[in-house]
Amino acid sequence: MTDDARSLDDYVHWLSVEKGRASATLEAYRRDATAFLHWLEGQNLPLGEVTESDLERYLVHLRANRAASSASRATSTLRGWFAFLVDEGQLHHDPSARVRGARRGRRLPKPLGEDEVARLLDAMARSSAIDKRDRALLELLYGTGVRVSEATGVTLSDLDFDEKLILVTGKGSKQRLVPMGHTLEEALRDYLGPDGRRALKPKATSRLFLNARGGTLSRQGVDLIIDRHALAAGIERSRISAHVFRHSCATHMLAHGADIRVVQELLGHSSIATTQLYTAVSVTSLQQEYESAHPRAHE
Repeated sequence: MTDDARSLDDYVHWLSVEKGRASATLEAYRRDATAFLHWLEGQNLPLGEVTESDLERYLVHLRANRAASSASRATSTLRGWFAFLVDEGQLHHDPSARVRGARRGRRLPKPLGEDEVARLLDAMARSSAIDKRDRALLELLYGTGVRVSEATGVTLSDLDFDEKLILVTGKGSKQRLVPMGHTLEEALRDYLGPDGRRALKPKATSRLFLNARGGTLSRQGVDLIIDRHALAAGIERSRISAHVFRHSCATHMLAHGADIRVVQELLGHSSIATTQLYTAVSVTSLQQEYESAHPRAHE
C-alpha cells in the first residue's frame, strides 16, 4: 500500500470514528478520493506536492465528465481530506483552501461548428453602411473572442492598424491587447471607409460601433444584429449569441493546437481553470467526430 493510499485509509477511519459517518457515505468519499489518486498517478504527481493550480485542473476535468452533484460532492471530499492532512501534520499547506465548489447545473459552452461560422460570416452583405458595421462587429466577436460589452466599448483610438492590435477594456477596467487578424482588419477598414461608419453620421462619440441613428451601439442592438444574420444563415436563434462567438473562438483555436495560456490571455480570463472548460469542449467534439467517422470506433 502506498503512503497516499494509507493516508486515505486514515482519513476514512477518522470520519467513521470521530464523525460517525454512515457506511454508504464513507464509501462515496473513498471512491471520490481514490479517483483523485488515480488522476495524480496519471500526472506523475505525489499527493504531498499538489498545488492549488493542480487541484483546479482536476476539478475542471471532473466537472466536464460528471454530473454537477457528483462533482460538488467530490470537491467537498477533497477539501475535507486536505484539511485532515494539514491538521495531522502530513501537509504544511492546504491546496484546497481557496478552491471554490462546483457550480450546480453549470453546462459546458456549446460553440458553433467552424462550417457554421464560415457560412454566416461569408454570406454577409457588404454594400450599405449597416452591412459593413455588422460584418466588422461579427468578425471582431469571432476573431478575438471579446465579450459583448468589450466589443461595444471599443473606440477609434483603440485600433492600431500598424501593429495589427486592438486595445480592449474588460472586467474591472483591465485592459489587454488582442490581435487583428487579416479578415478582421479587412472588415474594419471597409467599415471605417467613406461608405461605412461616416455614413451613419456619428453623434459626438468615439465608439467604433454605431447604431443606425449615429449613437453608441448597445448590447441589445448587438443581439438584434445577431438575430438577423442567424436567420439569414439558417442557424437556430437559440444556439447563437454574442457569447457563443466567444465560445466558438476559444474552442476552435484550441482544436487547432493553440496554447491554452495564449487563449487565456486572448479572452482575458483571470484563472486558467475557466479557459480549461473550452479544452473539455474540444475533447468532447473530438470524441464525437471519432465515434461517427472512425471505422473501428464501434467494434
